[in-house]
Amino acid sequence: MGTYDPPGCWYEPLWTPEEYEKEFKKRWNVGHFSGAGEAYAGETARYVDGKPYKDFNKDKSGEGMFWGAVYDWDRLEGDDYLACGEADFWVDNGDEPPVENAIDAETLAQLAYNEIKVPDTEVTLRPEDITKVNLPTWAWLDKADFHEVSVTATLDVGGWNLSSTTTAKPVSLKLEAGTEDATLFPASGECAINDDGSIGAPYAKGKADEDPPCGITYLRASGGEAYELQATATWEITWESTTGESGTLPDGTFGTTQDVTVQEIQAVNR
Repeated sequence: MGTYDPPGCWYEPLWTPEEYEKEFKKRWNVGHFSGAGEAYAGETARYVDGKPYKDFNKDKSGEGMFWGAVYDWDRLEGDDYLACGEADFWVDNGDEPPVENAIDAETLAQLAYNEIKVPDTEVTLRPEDITKVNLPTWAWLDKADFHEVSVTATLDVGGWNLSSTTTAKPVSLKLEAGTEDATLFPASGECAINDDGSIGAPYAKGKADEDPPCGITYLRASGGEAYELQATATWEITWESTTGESGTLPDGTFGTTQDVTVQEIQAVNR
């Protein structure tokens, strides 16, 4: 959502000793390749021969897990994968992982952020689709269509159990007319959220001569085509975890465009 970039890789508990033995055998059940013998010897020394793990740490079954790198391949760019280049390692239950980028409450919150899908920001317009030069166009979003969204990410494996819930709360809507020949309401184009969670106000009969709290007056016709009205919502992002930790993440933005045709008002003199 928006320009925020959640982590492309992290470490988390993945295998019990017995599971890691199977993982090890699966990894090395491959054909010969250059340097395979030396690499296999190094891995065997590390996980089997006691340098530092003896027989995949089976004597510590139930007391911890092997941790490894997890990659979000859709987000990795360039050499981002190097941020998680540590060999798989053991962590006793309750101990802090001895690496950066280890899964924790905030990382879970970031991963939850990555899964948030906010409601569409297509605003309601009056007049709708086609308006007139110098006629105020009212814009609004109802609370029912523009509401908080939450996603929870959970780690529940071995001796690790924690969850983080990330919540996106809409706080404002910015309008861009698609042309410089327009007047925005308010002048900044930033429509604040109302106390009831809505933005702007619906047009009602009798308000034709009023300035809308959120809207646009076009000053020039669109010439038989359409202006692209862009509505971009800003979402405030917070998170809290079952550990008692909480915090904020960068605001998110999400926008849509709508075609608005603007016509001249024709007058006939007799």
